[in-house]
Amino acid sequence: MLTKKALIDLNKEFDLGKIINESSLDFALSNANTTKDWIKQLAYIVRAIIIDHTFSEGNKRTAAALIMATIEDRKLSYDPFKIDSLIITIINKNITNISHIRRMIKDVIR
Repeated sequence: MLTKKALIDLNKEFDLGKIINESSLDFALSNANTTKDWIKQLAYIVRAIIIDHTFSEGNKRTAAALIMATIEDRKLSYDPFKIDSLIITIINKNITNISHIRRMIKDVIR
């Protein structure tokens, strides 16, 4: 499972790694640890990063990189253009439902 430090390091690839909504990230990590479903775990963290603006900058890029890295770690293929669309849709429609985000992430996997 992901750690706060790993997420900060990932965000540092795009910005400073400065957390501005730590409680949301802690909540997401805590909830992610309650399930063995890796896509649902990812959905909790992606929601916190995108919707709750976990970091001062680079939230969208961090979430996209996290999705891609997690799928690649599982040795699965995905459509990178669908990941872009997924991020934009979550933001534009303010999607907060974990099950909905989970389905969206599952849909990018080939």
